[in-house]
Amino acid sequence: MVQHIRFSLNISPEAFLQHYQGVASVVVVQADDGRRVQLPASSLRPFVSQQGIVGRFELELGRNNKLIHLKKLD
Repeated sequence: MVQHIRFSLNISPEAFLQHYQGVASVVVVQADDGRRVQLPASSLRPFVSQQGIVGRFELELGRNNKLIHLKKLD
């Protein structure tokens, strides 16, 4: 069963730098429905800009809550 989970992020460039330095390997977000979801910080790399990571996202999870796809909605 595929799940679609939507959430918003506003991570500063300085905060996301911790991923590159090896301090943080996961990001925990609160989904629109209130669930807390943990995802690999590396999955957010394509969305990093000079402002950090800002916007609305949709996470697609497959069997056993495995990450299938992450896309930016904005």
